[in-house]
Amino acid sequence: MSTSAPLDFPRAAALLREATDVTLLAHVRPDADALGSALALGRALSRRGATVRVSFAEPAEVPESLRGLDVDNLVVPAAEVPPSAGLLVCLDTPSPSRLGTLAGLLDAAGEVLVVDHHASNLRYGTVHLVDDTAEATAVLVLALLDEMGVPLDEPIARCLYAGLVTDTGGFRRARPSTHRAAARLLEAGVDPDRLAREVIDDHPFAWLPMLSAVLATARLEPDAAQGFGLVHAVVTAEVAASVRLEEVEGVVDVIRSTREAEVAVVLKEQAPGEWSVSFRAIGKIDVSQAARSLGGGGHRLAAGCTVHGTAEEGLALVRRALAEAPLLN
Repeated sequence: MSTSAPLDFPRAAALLREATDVTLLAHVRPDADALGSALALGRALSRRGATVRVSFAEPAEVPESLRGLDVDNLVVPAAEVPPSAGLLVCLDTPSPSRLGTLAGLLDAAGEVLVVDHHASNLRYGTVHLVDDTAEATAVLVLALLDEMGVPLDEPIARCLYAGLVTDTGGFRRARPSTHRAAARLLEAGVDPDRLAREVIDDHPFAWLPMLSAVLATARLEPDAAQGFGLVHAVVTAEVAASVRLEEVEGVVDVIRSTREAEVAVVLKEQAPGEWSVSFRAIGKIDVSQAARSLGGGGHRLAAGCTVHGTAEEGLALVRRALAEAPLLN
């Protein structure tokens, strides 16, 4: 791994070994990498005798597709997180704003360990394991557990595998070292077919009419995104009301399959006049910079932000941001 600053695994491991009370935070609307990383590290610390809690600001409950990862019942509602916990660990969260209402915990925390793989990470903690070349935060957590001498059991391995399989696009974007890491997790007992079905492939029937309605809004703009092509779709609150959060978040993975577009964008209505935007790119445009220019951030090929106004006004902002985004080598 390479990074702009040395990765001090020994210091992070020592901090965790000494901690007796640990709060692990994932970003709002946690995905498998964020929550899986938090639960894997949380289980390891709990088994060492520490008091451990895992939380996130929203939604109020763990997404249904990820509930099977919390075998130790470590997740607590945001309202039950003590205002001044011992050690605070923020996982897969590049900025305090992504912690939502829990960002205030940073002010009261003595030590804050940030473990993340986003290029847009603001290094807001006191100790950082940040590597934007890592395909998933789970990669860094696995290395941290190795540094701590924690043996892999099936629940820990399952949490980490969930992060790997989702953030690498089913290992399509994984390096040889990450495939080797996945092999270790499988050897620890993970059932990859069952996990993939629970986390990725299992949808209620309501997903089909929702997807149909969203695809009807899809538009291709071949000249947008600096001439590389843009495909976009809109998910209104009314359409999203019939399905789970994970179904809405997964729409961009369908849209991105468009051959003629370098960039796929999905606008998801969060409130009247407020849209959460998901960007995906194939490999020519740095969408993290486009998202950052709109107040968001993320990875070079996968990012997000929030825009305001009508859907068309939001799309206008997205077009301009993509027109100015740097190209990738």
